[in-house]
Amino acid sequence: MSTYARQNIVFARGEGSWLETDAGERYLDFGSGVAVNALGHAHPRLVAALTEQAGQLWHTSNLYRVAGQEKLAGRLVEVTFADKVFFCNSGAEACEGAIKAARRYHYVAGNPERWRIITAQGAFHGRTLATLAAAGNPKYLEGFGPEAPGFDHVPFGDLEAVRQAIGPETAAVMIEPVQGEGGVHVGAADYLRGLRALCDEAGILLVFDEVQTGVGRSGKLFSYEWSGITPDIMAIAKGIGGGFPLGAVLATERAASGLTAGTHGSTFGGNPLATAVGSAVLDVVLEPGFLEGVQQKALRLRQSLARIQDQFPSLVTEVRGQGLLAGIKVNAAPPDVVAAALSEKLLVVGAGDNVVRLLPPLTVDEQEIGEGIERLSRALTHVSKSQTR
Repeated sequence: MSTYARQNIVFARGEGSWLETDAGERYLDFGSGVAVNALGHAHPRLVAALTEQAGQLWHTSNLYRVAGQEKLAGRLVEVTFADKVFFCNSGAEACEGAIKAARRYHYVAGNPERWRIITAQGAFHGRTLATLAAAGNPKYLEGFGPEAPGFDHVPFGDLEAVRQAIGPETAAVMIEPVQGEGGVHVGAADYLRGLRALCDEAGILLVFDEVQTGVGRSGKLFSYEWSGITPDIMAIAKGIGGGFPLGAVLATERAASGLTAGTHGSTFGGNPLATAVGSAVLDVVLEPGFLEGVQQKALRLRQSLARIQDQFPSLVTEVRGQGLLAGIKVNAAPPDVVAAALSEKLLVVGAGDNVVRLLPPLTVDEQEIGEGIERLSRALTHVSKSQTR
C-alpha cells in the first residue's frame, strides 16, 4: 500500500555503520533503521545468535514456557527497576501494553474510574488507534474516525500543567523522557523527578516510553537513569532486538498486578528467535566500557554538530539530543535536508519541529562520526545554496 514516502533506493547488504546497494554504492547509516539497528548491520554476535537459534526452534507460542524468554526477562529485571516483563513485537504494542497495564492496575485495586492517562503534546507512541490518541497529533488522527478516549494532553516539560490535569479519573502519566519523533526534545531531570513526585502524591502510575531512547541510545542502558528516578511501567522496543522485531513492557510487581492470565497476550511476542537476539544485544551493550564509549562518542557528535551550527548559523538554529540520539533544528524543510544528505550518501531521519535526527549505531567509531559530519556539512551547503537562488 502507498503508506510510505520512500526514498528511491534499495539496499542489498550492510555491515557495521554502512549499507550497500547492489551496484556497490556505500552509504553511511546515521538513521539505524530509525534507532533500531543499535549494533549496526550484520553484527557477528547477533548473526551467530539468530543462526544458532534458527537451527533449533523458531516458535511454539505462549501456550508453553519459552526458555529464551525467561532468560531475557530475568536479565532485564536484573538491570532495571522492573520485576515483571511482557514481550511483544514492536514499540506500538509495547505502548499499548503499558496503557492496558496502567488502567488494569487501578481496576483490580478497586478504582475502575481511574482510566485516563495524561500524555505530552508532541509525543509519538505508535500507529495503533490507542497510541495515536495518546499522542494526539491531528495529522496522524485525521480520517480514522472518533479519537480513542481516555487521554489528556499537556505541554511537554510543564509540571504545573500535569498537576492541573490530574483528577479523580487519572490512572497514569505517560511520557517519553526524550521526544524523538516529536523533535528531539529532552526532558530535564528536574521535570522527570517532578513527575515522579506528582504521581506518588496522587497515587497514580508513571509510565515511560523508552522505545527510542532505550538499550544504550541515551548513553545509559535506559534514559530514566539520567534523572535518578524510576518509572512504574516502561515500554521498550527498537534497540532491544537490534533489527529483529522485539518489544517489551517492563513493570514493577505492583504495577503489573492487573495483568493476570487471559488479560493480555501476543502470539509471537517473546518467541525463541527474538529473545535469542535480544539476549545477544544485552551481551554486547552490558560489556564493561560499552556504555561509557557511547557517552564519549555522543560528546564527539554533539561537539561536531555545534561546529556545524557555527558553520551554518542561519540554517541550523539549535542542536539537541541525549547520547546518540541527536537532532538539528533547521530553517528548511527537513525532507530537503534528508534528500541532500542522501545525495552525499549519508542517511539521516526527519522529525517534528523542523528537526533532522542523527541516530548512528552505538558501535559507530570516531572516524565514521567525522565522515558523517563532513557529509552533513556538504549536504547543508547544498541546501543553503538552494535557499539563496
